[in-house]
Amino acid sequence: MEEIPLDFMDVKELYRCYMPFLKQGGLFVRTARTYKMGQSLALNVTLPDALEAILVTGKVAWITPHGAQNACPAGVGVAFIDDKKHLSEQIAKLVAGLQASHEITYTL
Repeated sequence: MEEIPLDFMDVKELYRCYMPFLKQGGLFVRTARTYKMGQSLALNVTLPDALEAILVTGKVAWITPHGAQNACPAGVGVAFIDDKKHLSEQIAKLVAGLQASHEITYTL
C-alpha cells in the first residue's frame, strides 16, 4: 500500500482538504499522480502545530482530474477506513471555527 505524507501548515488548508461528509471522514490529497477509485492508500498526516504525524489508511473515494471545470487542483479524496488515532475527530476540532465560513474547499 502506498504511503503519502501530508503536512498541513495552517488550519485553512486543512479545512479546504477535509471531507466531513464521508462516514469516517477523509482528506483531499493534491497530487498529479493517477489513482483508481477504491484504491487503498495510507496517509501520514501532520496537523498544524503537531509534533508527530498520524498514520491513517483509506480508499480513494473522489477524483479531481487535471483541468477540472471548477478550477480545483488535481488530486484524490481519500475516505478514512482505519482511523485508530481518531484523526477525523482531531481535524473536526481544528476546523470547527471555519465550518460556517464561505471559504472555498477542494471538495463539496
